[in-house]
Amino acid sequence: MPEETSTEMGIRELRSSLSEVMNATAVRGQITYVTSHGRRVAAIVPVPDAEAIEARREPEGTPPA
Repeated sequence: MPEETSTEMGIRELRSSLSEVMNATAVRGQITYVTSHGRRVAAIVPVPDAEAIEARREPEGTPPA
């Protein structure tokens, strides 16, 4: 299993390095927190992590979308 790491970067920096960030997420499981004015506003996470979060949020008996 890939080693998970995390990093933070501003929106402007993300724009210029999006392909590298996406590759690091897919290959190494890196989580990237996106900041705006120094405040975390979003995260780029590996798909299995996002799916696990969604599964926990779904009410019982509700089929996935």
